[in-house]
Amino acid sequence: MAVRAVRGAVQLDRDEPGEMDERVGALLAAVLERNGLSHEDLISIWFTATPDLRNGFPAAAARRGLGIVDVPLLCAQELEIEGAMPRVVRILAHIETDLPRSRIQHVYLGATAALRKDIAQ
Repeated sequence: MAVRAVRGAVQLDRDEPGEMDERVGALLAAVLERNGLSHEDLISIWFTATPDLRNGFPAAAARRGLGIVDVPLLCAQELEIEGAMPRVVRILAHIETDLPRSRIQHVYLGATAALRKDIAQ
């Protein structure tokens, strides 16, 4: 069993707690599904949010939406860069898996696929 990292991102339509819960839940569910993972395979998740997201913590959304309560979760703010895509939550999840690094599927939902065309699935 190896420790691997999985990246992902999702853009919110609105800065609202319900939207945060829905979109973060969808992102994490997609990461787990596409990589054949369960909650037990998660080691930790680092969330970042763009500065325009002020109405909810992505980690709290993960706890509420997917019941991820026994995994260390951490939130931080993205750099405020002129012209950056607005209302984006990014993740860096550390997992235990037998998948080789080349088979890890990074998940960029919707418009965020443009952020990492090199690894977006």
